[in-house]
Amino acid sequence: MNSRSTSALLATLTAATLALAGCGQPAGTSAPAESPAAPGQLSVVTTTNVYGAVASAVGGDRVSVTSIINSPDADPHEYESTARDAAAVGGAKVLVANGGGYDGFAGKLVEAATTKPVLIDVVALSGLQPAEAAGEEHAGEEHADEEPAAGQENADEHGAFNEHVWYHLPTMAKLADRLATELGNADPADAGEYSANASTFKARLDELNGKLTAMKTAHPGARVAVTEPVPGYLVEAAGLVNATPEEFSEAAEEGNDPPAAVLNRTLDLFRADPVAALLLNPQAENAATRQLQDAAGAAGVPVVTMTETLPAGASDYVGWMGGQIDQLAGALDKR
Repeated sequence: MNSRSTSALLATLTAATLALAGCGQPAGTSAPAESPAAPGQLSVVTTTNVYGAVASAVGGDRVSVTSIINSPDADPHEYESTARDAAAVGGAKVLVANGGGYDGFAGKLVEAATTKPVLIDVVALSGLQPAEAAGEEHAGEEHADEEPAAGQENADEHGAFNEHVWYHLPTMAKLADRLATELGNADPADAGEYSANASTFKARLDELNGKLTAMKTAHPGARVAVTEPVPGYLVEAAGLVNATPEEFSEAAEEGNDPPAAVLNRTLDLFRADPVAALLLNPQAENAATRQLQDAAGAAGVPVVTMTETLPAGASDYVGWMGGQIDQLAGALDKR
């Protein structure tokens, strides 16, 4: 997250550290979800299982995918890289990272790798981050993806850049195309299959865009509250208004409780003129967000869970995102 650096980065990777790869994970981390590469398969590593799901959709059975963060109980902003992660990245053909300050450990892993994978920085690919902010974010990252972040409009509603770009469906379409290109470069014999898989994935994204358009038509300008700006792009695409005070969202992003006055203003959203729904990120929960849940319950405001990673047992990006969109539409229909 660009407003909060990852709490612990992998500063050095030595041979002695690599020997610890089989040891347990540090507190607050999740072991990578991985399927060992079979002969002829390409190895792809992603920083979260959201991107792992996209990589699997494009790569099909020609790739093996390792997702560094895959637990719905983990807070990706506080992830501590491990020697197992380093070994996975060192053996990968492609590494997909969110970028934008969200998963800064990825750059460290690439720097430490003897064999460098192709690094796809999804924020840079999106073109959503203003160029000045992108330059500051990537300062000192020698191996970061060089594609410029040309977008100028994408700050969240309150003006701060929202790096949760996996909730921006056009960016996921770009990622599918980029994965097809990079996998095709590494495996020219199967390039046509990767391209076809990307096209299928994008057609399914079009169905999600249709759902968002329908929501925009049915509930134009409906007000919602969010505990964090995670689903901000989805809220915007659905034509909804994020009514949450900026200070509350900032505090939640930082893992802090907001000032009492800010909390009270946010709780007002569930009083005289309640919002249509509360969008909750359970991976960044604290006393203040629990108060919002209680207030929503008392006011009869539906709570819709929107997470940063796929839930346990889920492996399909479109199915996961579509389920969240359906829940949001159902919540709005109740108002």
